[in-house]
Formats: sequence, C-alpha cells, structure tokens
Amino acid sequence: MDNQPAIELPPYLVPHSREGIRILYADQALLIVDKPHLLLSVPGRHPLNRDSLISRLERDFPGVAAAHRLDLDTSGLLVVPRNKPALANVNRQFQQRTVKKTYRALVFGRVKEDEGEVNLPLTADWINRPKQKICRRGGKPSLTRFRVIARHPAQTLLELHPITGRSHQLRVHMMAVGHPILGCDMYAHPRALAAAPRLLLHACQLSLRHPISGGELTAHSPAPFTVAGLSGQRPG
Repeated sequence: MDNQPAIELPPYLVPHSREGIRILYADQALLIVDKPHLLLSVPGRHPLNRDSLISRLERDFPGVAAAHRLDLDTSGLLVVPRNKPALANVNRQFQQRTVKKTYRALVFGRVKEDEGEVNLPLTADWINRPKQKICRRGGKPSLTRFRVIARHPAQTLLELHPITGRSHQLRVHMMAVGHPILGCDMYAHPRALAAAPRLLLHACQLSLRHPISGGELTAHSPAPFTVAGLSGQRPG
C-alpha cells in the first residue's frame, strides 16, 4: 500500500481581543500591566497570531521582554521588564520563587475545606498537546495552595497561590481534585465548561522586588467575576 501524504491541519488562529492593556505601573526598568482575556502574552508562531501583549507594548516601550506568561484565556497581572538587566533580575526572582502571585478562580462545586493545598506532579500530555497531566512517576513537583473566599451551592470562589509555576498548573490541579475552573475548555467537564462564557481565572495580585531599588512592588487587579450574591461575604 502506497504511503499516504500526511494531512496538514490548518493552524489555530486565536481570537483577537479588542480590550486594551491597562498599565498599572511604569518606570525605566519595568512595567506592571493587566492583560485582558483572549490576548496572547507573546506572539504566536503563525503570522496571523502576532497580536500579543508584548507586541502591543513594543510600540510604546521598545525593548520590553516577557519574564513570565499568562495563558490566552487567563486575565490579570504581568510584570514586563524593559531592558536586559531588569529581565535578568526578574527572571532570577522567578527562579528563586520570591515573586508572589495570587489568583482568583470560580470553580465547579462546593469546596468543603476553608483552605488547603494540592501537591500533584505535572508533565506534558504529549498525545493531547498542549495539555498537561498528573504523573506521579516522571512529573515535576507542583504545589498550589488555596483559600475559600465565598461559596454557593454549585460554585466556589477561590484564592489560589501557585508555589511552583508549571504550565496549566492551576487548571489541572483544580480539575484533579474535582473542582474544575468554570469555562475551562481544556480540562472542565461539560457542565463546568457551559457554566461560564470564559475561563474564570484571573491573576489579581503580584509582588516582587524592584530590580534597581530592591524595594517591594505590589500590584492589585480585582477579578472581573464573583459568586452571585456573595461578593464580600465570608466563606459560608
């Protein structure tokens, strides 16, 4: 039987977010910005996926570079160094895990514990790329701490602290403990996916040391979602 030519799939073209980037802090060393939902952190490989947070910022801030990323579907805070020395310093802080990141997520179901942690190793799911999966043998150590902000019979608003920074860590960890993030088209079951028009995950706080002064910088961005009728209430 003759070898059949490989079928080349069309490239995935990401939707173009019309929402602007909010700049919360700016100096000669770095920016702290609020990335909108459905905007790539860095340009994609395909020419039609060039639109990204970095490519937009380059127009007004030449020399910016990505020290870390948020998924296309995730909104919230990113620190963006403006030169190579600042990039090296911020990269070192991420490697030493001294950068503190806090997320808000609305998850499926009622989380019983007021706080806790998910300690499950992660690795790439090569058959289903770009997904990740739990792998107790060859996975990289991955730790997420969580705290309940508010509860609803069918949903829970969580504060999430990723101690490690693995790809898709928060999404996979929440799915693994039975509480997938609402609107997640990669890991949520159909009911959780249909419960929201977007991934309800937002990077709401970021703290790091300024690469020149050494002083602590902390930025806040409120999540654009909450549990209906329970905003501001204690966990119930």
